Amino acid sequence: MKLKLFAREDGRYGVRNRIAVIPTVACVNHLAEQIAAGVEIADAYTHPYGCDQLGFDRELSFHCLERMGSHPNVGAVLVVGLGCEEIDAEELEQAIRQHRTRTSSMIMQQTGGTTFCVEKGIEICKQFAAQLAKDERVETEISHLTIGVECGGSDFSSGIASNPAVGVFTEKLCAAGGKVVFGETTELMGAENLLRPLCQRQETYEFIVQSIQKMEQTALDLKVDLRGTQPSPGNIAGGLSTIEEKSLGGICKIGSAPIVDAVPFGGAATKAGVTFVDTPGNDLACSLGLSAAGAQIILFTTGRGTPMGFAAAPVLKLTANGTIYERMKENFDLDLSGILTGDLSVDQAGQQIFEMVCKTAEGAESAAETLGHREFSLYRISPVLT
Repeated sequence: MKLKLFAREDGRYGVRNRIAVIPTVACVNHLAEQIAAGVEIADAYTHPYGCDQLGFDRELSFHCLERMGSHPNVGAVLVVGLGCEEIDAEELEQAIRQHRTRTSSMIMQQTGGTTFCVEKGIEICKQFAAQLAKDERVETEISHLTIGVECGGSDFSSGIASNPAVGVFTEKLCAAGGKVVFGETTELMGAENLLRPLCQRQETYEFIVQSIQKMEQTALDLKVDLRGTQPSPGNIAGGLSTIEEKSLGGICKIGSAPIVDAVPFGGAATKAGVTFVDTPGNDLACSLGLSAAGAQIILFTTGRGTPMGFAAAPVLKLTANGTIYERMKENFDLDLSGILTGDLSVDQAGQQIFEMVCKTAEGAESAAETLGHREFSLYRISPVLT
């Protein structure tokens, strides 16, 4: 099967062709927001970090910003720096430029005050926009798609309806040579034995189990028992009783497709099939991890409802809870409640998801995009010490 996508210099393909305005530090978030607001196809990748970060934490933030600047859905990049932060704007620009020739940077302390910098940034981005407007989609194989699968605000319907439907989609895309990435390490606790037969290699399974153990030990070091405190109050109100129950429903998103690889947070999915990415359960941090792995689109199931989108990738919202769908209809892309009423089979729902993903890949907007939900943040792994 073929789709029309945007070809990139590094051989990958994007489903969008947008401008990323990336601040290196929180001090210039306002500049990035104002610049992006002045150009229709620009997004501000604002975050609270970029300074006073130590060791691997600083390296991870730099790496993730580089991965966002070179994301397949990004056609041009403006890096906005202050000038005294630890993440250097010119260094980040050069790293991104290896993948995106349409890249520029601006350092406030060298350029001027807020008003001038905003005007200058908008001018640069408008020049990029004029260039991007000339780009055309090219026909290529569906195997160039990488889709992230995620669930948040889960309830009773997630594990028995919407997640299994996504699992059918996963099997279909992987059979066509595509890639699917999943994470949410905290939501695999108690389901480890079901992952073993899905992993093609023992090393992959061991990496996943070690990631779960490390996450759990981190919580225990903080005097928190995740198995005793999870699921969240919202999950419990939605009908889930234990973290194991939540995990058993969560892993349904990959169906019976084999897990071909496992990578740390910030790692890239390079093999056709399913790749595990070690991410937190936090929705925004997980979306960053999946996007950094290469996901051009994220499938997000929820029974409780959430409006969140993501700056780098369209987020498609699915639910099998008919009540919440009616209440938050504008935030959803697909109503799968027919699975619970017997009007829709899981296989049929999976086919609907497959068709929706293909349409989105070729330009159809997600509900989150239409409503302007393009949230972003970094994932900090060290304490604030200075």
